[in-house]
Amino acid sequence: MSKFSPGCLQTSHFIWRSRLSSKMAFLCYLISIFCLLGSVVGQEMPYGDLVAQIQACPKECRCPPHFARAVYCENKGLKQVPNIPPHTWYLYLQDNLIEVLSADALRNATQLRWLNLNRNKITGVEEGVFKKMSHLAHLYMDENLLSAVPSPLPSSLEHLRLSRNRISKVPAGVFSDLGKLNLLDLQANKLMDDAVTEVSLKGLNSLVQINLAKNQLSSMPLGLPPTTTQLFLDNNNIEKIPDDFFKGLPKVTFIRLNYNKLSDDGVPKDVFNVSSILDLQLSHNELTEVPMISAGLEHLHLDHNKIKSVSGASVCPTPIDAIDDNFNESVPRLRYLRLDGNEVKPPIPREVILCFRLLKSIVF
Repeated sequence: MSKFSPGCLQTSHFIWRSRLSSKMAFLCYLISIFCLLGSVVGQEMPYGDLVAQIQACPKECRCPPHFARAVYCENKGLKQVPNIPPHTWYLYLQDNLIEVLSADALRNATQLRWLNLNRNKITGVEEGVFKKMSHLAHLYMDENLLSAVPSPLPSSLEHLRLSRNRISKVPAGVFSDLGKLNLLDLQANKLMDDAVTEVSLKGLNSLVQINLAKNQLSSMPLGLPPTTTQLFLDNNNIEKIPDDFFKGLPKVTFIRLNYNKLSDDGVPKDVFNVSSILDLQLSHNELTEVPMISAGLEHLHLDHNKIKSVSGASVCPTPIDAIDDNFNESVPRLRYLRLDGNEVKPPIPREVILCFRLLKSIVF
């Protein structure tokens, strides 16, 4: 009868573990290959193009094999755009020292979808830079030294960010072919009323959000497309809102007019009584009365004005005695109200509580 020694058991266990480790290592290798191939297939890049893309990666940049369509050249002290591989979709050039985008700076990058040029020193964009970029959807040029909106721009654009530049001009027709653009950020520039007109904004047929905060506007911008949903106008010098201004914006839901010069004389009685508006911000103005609001408004910011009193009869969008106790559609939808920084003192008037029964927060 043969004996099975402990030494043999340990040896067999070691061999088994070694084989298992080898199999696991091989399995992990296969998984990594499949992941790489999956990422390549997901970006529709043939293997030959993948190799060519990686080999053509500029020495100043990074081109990760697992995200082969992206080229990372941020924060490298670059003064000009390096030669970009032709299969690039995502290009990151932020935080460099680039001063001018020459006509041939991106001549190979015709497949770009996303271009980030934030925080450079760009003063100008030569004509034709974006001409062949028929797929470019996101263009970010925040915190540069531009004095005008670059032109021409590709019709494929969906997001255009040009905040914190020195832009004072919006060339006529610059947006005429941008029917897909849904976000336009021009905050913190030097735009005056004559730069933001119906002519200069013509063509923005899909615009959802426009940011014109921190400019030099003294009146409400005319010519905003009816698709506008979010309107940012903080930190301007706006004194007056035209009658029925928001009637031409049937989808507007979010309005920010903080830090302007609005007084009661400049705000028509029912200009904000628009059913689509859900969030209205009028902080740091010169109002002495609460403007009329719609029953559908949910957030109202009136802090740091000159309001002296608040009565339910004057602010309630629905007659209080007509409000049903069952919290149905007759109940105004206001949930958040800021009144701090005014001359209003607590307690909250009973009529206000009876009107706005859904209020969750009120700040005095």
